[in-house]
Amino acid sequence: MNVATLPVIDAAPGVPSLGIDCALTAAWLEAFLYDELVERRGLKNAVVGLSGGVDSAVTAFLCARALGPEGVWTIRMPYKASSAASLSDAELVIDALGCNARTIDISGAVDGYLQHEPDADPRRRGNIMARTRMIVLFDQSAKLDGLPIGTGNKTERLLGYFTWHADDSPPLNPLGDLFKTQVWALARYLGVPRSIVDKAPSADLEADQTDEGDLGITYAKADAILSLMLLGYDNARICARGFTPDEASLVRRRVDGTHWKRHLPTTAMLSNTAINEFYLRPVDY
Repeated sequence: MNVATLPVIDAAPGVPSLGIDCALTAAWLEAFLYDELVERRGLKNAVVGLSGGVDSAVTAFLCARALGPEGVWTIRMPYKASSAASLSDAELVIDALGCNARTIDISGAVDGYLQHEPDADPRRRGNIMARTRMIVLFDQSAKLDGLPIGTGNKTERLLGYFTWHADDSPPLNPLGDLFKTQVWALARYLGVPRSIVDKAPSADLEADQTDEGDLGITYAKADAILSLMLLGYDNARICARGFTPDEASLVRRRVDGTHWKRHLPTTAMLSNTAINEFYLRPVDY
């Protein structure tokens, strides 16, 4: 079997396989990025916030395939409490691609606000960091005549594991329809440095933070449960396929409780032309 078609995880009986054809997926996403950036917008530069994690690494690799490394601008945006390993792992991607790189420390910008809110808890502080990073990416895009590229995967988006009006703000997202386990498979195919692929994923907003610790479930289990939910399976049918009631309930609660994060702001309708609520162009050219 070709490595490009190896399944991401071994599906339990009755659970849909999450295996992907990595070669086809990479080619499609490369074409998607070229079409959206160059053909539709006339832009030659992609701006990627490089965190040292696998999602942003895969995004940078895809952008380099679509535009060439000269058209990829990677921005590292550490906060003073960020892990030093995040910077060094991001450097591995920069070295592998030969793309443009810049490091912009966001500590001053974040602390400039937090001096007025010294009692902000870790969740609030993390949201402020994430939104500050988006300010940087959008401004750098304006400077470089480029476009910020999103890095959020399907698992994070369904579980609401992102900061609203931050991580999911960029107008293009090549990974948004790939589960986390599928992103890992694509990373291996693209040649993302092994140390990045193998390390525990983390938002790096607090010391010793990990995604799976925050979520309370592994990505492999969450992806399998989400794939069944999207097919219309209720919790009883999900549990019949090898998952516990607590696991099924945890995932469903997160999806149901974060529905609002996956939509544009709700508009109060006063006419029959309320944008996004009522009036939609039948064809969007």
